[in-house]
Amino acid sequence: MTDLPDTVPYCHIDAFADRPFTGNQAAVMPLAAWPDDAVLQAIGEENNFAETAFIVPIDSDEADYELRWFTPAVEVAMCGHATLASGHYVFEQGFAGDTARFLTRKAGVLSVSRQGDMLSLSLPALPPESAALPDWTSLLGGLPNECHIHQGRYNVLLFDSPDDVLALQPDFKALGEIGNHQFICTAPGKDTDVLSRVFVPGAGIDEDSVTGSAHAVLTPFWAARLGRSSIPGEPARRTAPLHARERPRGAGGPVLHRRDGDLPAAVTFPSPLPLAGGGKTAIPLSPRSRPPARPSCPSRSRGRDRRRCAAASP
Repeated sequence: MTDLPDTVPYCHIDAFADRPFTGNQAAVMPLAAWPDDAVLQAIGEENNFAETAFIVPIDSDEADYELRWFTPAVEVAMCGHATLASGHYVFEQGFAGDTARFLTRKAGVLSVSRQGDMLSLSLPALPPESAALPDWTSLLGGLPNECHIHQGRYNVLLFDSPDDVLALQPDFKALGEIGNHQFICTAPGKDTDVLSRVFVPGAGIDEDSVTGSAHAVLTPFWAARLGRSSIPGEPARRTAPLHARERPRGAGGPVLHRRDGDLPAAVTFPSPLPLAGGGKTAIPLSPRSRPPARPSCPSRSRGRDRRRCAAASP
């Protein structure tokens, strides 16, 4: 472990977005080496995002960076949107390759690739298994028809209609007492094949705006039901519709990308969009709008200076 330096670069990035102030926000903070876990957790708590991503460069044939994610309450095993944001960050900082590989503690090696102005995110496929409806389903504020679970913590709850999912008013306190579980509520969509909402109160996130890791479970679940590998879906909050596609075994997990007209030959996910002002990291939609290769990001300082920096950020 190492001491945290006086200042740490901090970038605020919107992932899974097709316009500013949408999608799911993440903080990305590059480090030279890992400080104590308690320091990382304290930063995650202060940032108060669904996830803060910390990256450390490594000299390895397996990956280019180590990556860890912290919610305000816990370290998580896998996070999609903050991985996509981390990929964008390293590309904008001058990463030379077209694929950035991130070694994680519990999810293996995840990758973010660039294809022109688009980014694609690969995640492992996590197919859930059918289970009896647990007693805690009453805490969701609506009764699902089916329950499917992957490894005890990814819970897919199937409802009749998108209106049923949108009407849910969960008891977050009681759900949080069950533990660090994802409660993935889904139904056939209206304008898309699938609609979903994701609740993770045990990790300090009552409702996530859009959860990439949930789509690692939803993709094989809905692919089996619909009989195809490309699943247009729509998280219920703050984001553009998404496509998730299953890849053949041995070729990685689902790749997520925003729905924008016809499905391209290469399944990709668009870069998140910039936030206006405030020294936020800009994420372009076209080469002409691309910012300088090394954008200036605000630094988070320890102690009093760090608090002033946080207070000054819009």
